[in-house]
Amino acid sequence: MKRRNTESKEEILSILNDYQSPMSYDMIAERISVSIDRATVYRILNRFQEDGLTHKVVGPDGKQYFALCGDCEHSAHSHSHNHLHFQCLECHKVECLSEEFKVTLPKGYKAKYYNTFITGYCKNCEAA
Repeated sequence: MKRRNTESKEEILSILNDYQSPMSYDMIAERISVSIDRATVYRILNRFQEDGLTHKVVGPDGKQYFALCGDCEHSAHSHSHNHLHFQCLECHKVECLSEEFKVTLPKGYKAKYYNTFITGYCKNCEAA
């Protein structure tokens, strides 16, 4: 479905593109330069996800994080984001790790979606 292009959508898309890592609502809100209420931001982010522009994961802190889709698998029947996410305990940055995460389930089970976070210290914070 074709969606109307708005200043709010362009602003949020630009923020996600500039940051290039998963972002929470709070991280996006502090960078918004136009007047957009919280519900509109979430509606835009969820529509981006429906349209395959972003993917969403829930972090260990319970926050939802949104990232632009780059190297994720797109096909007519699936849109896979089955990769690990890493959150630094020091700087709190969330990163998508490019390696595909494989899980072996017991017979009779079939996984559709993984929401996997690893927490620790990123290479910048570990070095400091």
